[in-house]
Amino acid sequence: MTLIKSISGIRGTIGGKMGDNLTPIDAVTFAAAYGTWIKNQRQKENYRVVVGRDARISGEMIQSLVMQTLVGLGIHVIDLGLSTTPTVEVAVPMEHADGGIILTASHNPKQWNALKLLNAKGEFLNGEEGAIILAIAEQGNISFADVDNLGNITKNQAYIDLHIDEVLDLDLVNVKAIENAKFKVVVDGVNSTGGIAIPLLLERLGVHPVKLYCEPNGHFPHNPEPLKEHLTDLSNAVVKERADFGIVVDPDVDRLAFMDEKGEMFGEEYTLVACADYVLSKTPGNTVSNMSSTRALSDVTKQHGGNYEASAVGEVNVVELMKKNNAVIGGEGNGGIIYPELHYGRDALVGVALFLSLLAEKKMSVSALRASYPNYFMSKKKIELTPSLDVDGILKSMEARYSHEKLTTIDGVKIDFSDSWVHLRKSNTEPIIRIYTEAPSQADADTLADRIISEIKAIANI
Repeated sequence: MTLIKSISGIRGTIGGKMGDNLTPIDAVTFAAAYGTWIKNQRQKENYRVVVGRDARISGEMIQSLVMQTLVGLGIHVIDLGLSTTPTVEVAVPMEHADGGIILTASHNPKQWNALKLLNAKGEFLNGEEGAIILAIAEQGNISFADVDNLGNITKNQAYIDLHIDEVLDLDLVNVKAIENAKFKVVVDGVNSTGGIAIPLLLERLGVHPVKLYCEPNGHFPHNPEPLKEHLTDLSNAVVKERADFGIVVDPDVDRLAFMDEKGEMFGEEYTLVACADYVLSKTPGNTVSNMSSTRALSDVTKQHGGNYEASAVGEVNVVELMKKNNAVIGGEGNGGIIYPELHYGRDALVGVALFLSLLAEKKMSVSALRASYPNYFMSKKKIELTPSLDVDGILKSMEARYSHEKLTTIDGVKIDFSDSWVHLRKSNTEPIIRIYTEAPSQADADTLADRIISEIKAIANI
């Protein structure tokens, strides 16, 4: 089993030995380190931290441990209970809190959970801040509050509704046009908190939601990563219900994918492309995505007269470059929409509202909308890591092998060919090497990925 300690938090599998898995002791240790960091850097009398969780089976246990640890440090906790990652991000500044913790392992299977850590802006910590917290956890130099200065816990379960209010108040969300379109949409909430938030949002927009796996019990009915091969039931439901399209989110609702009226994937990469197309048509400007995202975003941005730039993979890196370039929208090709008018975080609720606004104004089918964008195809593959595998050495060898091509090495190795690209990098969230490719056809993308994997295996003798 696995425990991954990184600058973005701590992620692991439930059960097993302390230090090798996400055990109660590990949850307490890292919650205490985070709370200590909050107190050290804020230097004030009263501290407040917002805590929410997705619907994972282990969520209630981990959240209780985390909250009571913060209480023991003298920190007041705002308990959102079942929530979404973007909802917690929105709640932190609204509560004037010092930070936030989301208990979720995003797209990982049900045996995983994680502590995702936020700063006072409701944004993910940067590398320097994360490193300090890891050092505090390692050193164990943590001092708890005395009995007269313990924190307390205040429950507030209104924040999903408040989050929806903030989305509907955005200037570019065309509520009237969406209501008039009378859409019917199937929602796959993967039995997590998207099953609460997305139908509520749709109902507020006058959309008829057909619920599929929207019971937040943590028993994921399929692999929770919103990829085509996991979404047969959604495809069948869209066709059977004669719906306008389908929506699927990951367990913590920061990734968003659509399915067209024919039951075909719109393409997870094209979630950001479509939302950016809409935003840029109203507010021309720049865009940012990470290096593993489709070239189609660059194409659409240039069509609207803006500039596109790519960051290293990771939400904090995308946000940093978005701020630097004054991007009007950005995100990640895994279906993560970051719209700064609301907050600097991936947000499926904002993505749904922007997509519906675009569709309502264009008055076209989802399949026709997809056909209007540049056509690229991606392959996303991986190689499982073993202790003997020298990942850095492998990447250096691939860099040398393709030194005659356009290379980017700020995050692994990206090789840009004339009509395709490949990005190789070690995952921040799983013990794997990711191999992403993009080409003019699916066959070309798959062939390129398989060729690169064969080269890696030859280099590593595996």
